[in-house]
Amino acid sequence: MGDSRWGKGDMNQDKSLNNNYYQSLTRKLILTVIIVSFAPMILVSGVIFDQFRESYKEKVYAHLGMLIKKHQRTIDSFLNEKMNDIRFLAKTASFEELSDESFLRKRLATLQQEYGTVFEDLGVINDEGIQIAYAGPFDLTNALYLGADWFKGAAKTQYFISDVFLGLRGLPHFIVAVRQIHDGKPWILRATIDFGAFNNLVTNIRIGRTGFAFILNRAGELQTQPHLDIIPDKDTYMEFIRIGGKKQNGINIVQRKDALNKKSLFVSALLKNGDWMLVYQQHAADAFADLNRGQFIAVIIFLIGGMAIVVMALIVSRRMVSRIAMADREKEMMGQQVIETGKLASIGELAAGIAHEINNPVAIMVEEAGWIQDLLEEEEFKEGENLEEFNRALRQINTQGKRCKEITHKLLSFARKTDSRVQVVQINDLIDDAVGVSEQRAKYGKVVINTNLEKNLPCIQASQSEMQQVFLNLINNALDAMEQKGGTIDISGRLESDHIVIDVVDNGPGIPRSNLARIFDPFFTTKPVGKGTGLGLSICYGIIKKMGGEIDIRSVIDMGTTFSIRIPIPKEVPDANSE
Repeated sequence: MGDSRWGKGDMNQDKSLNNNYYQSLTRKLILTVIIVSFAPMILVSGVIFDQFRESYKEKVYAHLGMLIKKHQRTIDSFLNEKMNDIRFLAKTASFEELSDESFLRKRLATLQQEYGTVFEDLGVINDEGIQIAYAGPFDLTNALYLGADWFKGAAKTQYFISDVFLGLRGLPHFIVAVRQIHDGKPWILRATIDFGAFNNLVTNIRIGRTGFAFILNRAGELQTQPHLDIIPDKDTYMEFIRIGGKKQNGINIVQRKDALNKKSLFVSALLKNGDWMLVYQQHAADAFADLNRGQFIAVIIFLIGGMAIVVMALIVSRRMVSRIAMADREKEMMGQQVIETGKLASIGELAAGIAHEINNPVAIMVEEAGWIQDLLEEEEFKEGENLEEFNRALRQINTQGKRCKEITHKLLSFARKTDSRVQVVQINDLIDDAVGVSEQRAKYGKVVINTNLEKNLPCIQASQSEMQQVFLNLINNALDAMEQKGGTIDISGRLESDHIVIDVVDNGPGIPRSNLARIFDPFFTTKPVGKGTGLGLSICYGIIKKMGGEIDIRSVIDMGTTFSIRIPIPKEVPDANSE
């Protein structure tokens, strides 16, 4: 019926979670939470990251394009400037003056003074390819260039810039040449441009750790010395030249594997009216280092978030299943309580019937005993030897008959009070009935029940059966606690202000402090399995709270426990007998 509050072990409330149903439900909940959480996150993250990646690539491509465009203009300006310097010199000086080496040396000195060592030397070549005048650090007077590629190219056009070559001096250089006419014959003024100064214009183009630039001619040959060692890939270079030729001096950006089989970015732009091509090369991993770093951080955050989702799915799902399992247990226990209540009602009806059936023969026994006693008053029996023994037996029969009548009366009284409707009740009567029902069990348990109830306590409006259940639960719990050693139960009732206060005090073993906070929780019990549902005190708590009252507990180990019930007195309560 009620809880035993004094025990050693708690019931394992999660026992039902071990069966297949709750395990399957847990797995389904976890899977559902994970799918519902991950699906939108993956979709949104994928779309955002894809757009960010494309945007970042466009940003990198735009930056590299602007960089190459800028250096394209710088290099073209450098070449045009040097060509214009030689053109100006060819137009302002006659063939005779330039053929004079002393004059030519003066002009070279002027150029070097103005532009530094960019101009290495000057030379005048006649139509037969003989250098008739020379100013510079080498002994190249009367040098023959008739078979040189640069001479052949310069002879065909008025202004010419050669590819980089070694030539007679054995050092890389290139020629800037202007073709003029004198006495109907062509002649050429040429200048050698310092390769180091020109090469620095290209090698200074650096981005990141692996980015570098170089220049190619139409044959795919390097025209500059790369800052880093590279393996020439002529097929790739020729493809750039073919594609770049269709871009009309635009910027071409492609991503492909280089000669070392590493994925790289190639950015190209035409120079020198399409004769040369400026190429910038950088490993893709280096070019997109920030993107890759951001992607790595995003993946880490995603994994951490995913782990958090999985952990939360586990925790939430298990808690939900635990709540469901607890609700199922409560439902099952409440169903059991309904069944038990039905059984009690049936037992009450049966007890009422039995009590009626017992009352009749007991009444006859008492009446017959009285008749026998009247017979013993007659003269013929007064002188009998066993008259006193007969009288003792008749008194005993009368006493025990009255006792049986009282017991059946209390049983009938309790059996009739199963109605849960609110009625006007007298607390003292309810307590007396509960004590009367529990007296026999208390006697067997060596427990003495004492009552100290103030007379004429006000009536209250309550359910008789529910209040009877409260007092029986408290008395039975105390009896359970003292069933081994016995003891006393003191029940007192008094009026305090506008409340009736009932104290149920026992001198049993007490309740551990750790259990006091949970004593009114549903399904909390310290009884052995099968001897308690853990609902008794919870039901008592609910009944008292429903009436607007309070129930408190105080307990000390090895000294006993006190339950105090405070029930408010209604302002207007009709007389209990006026119905």
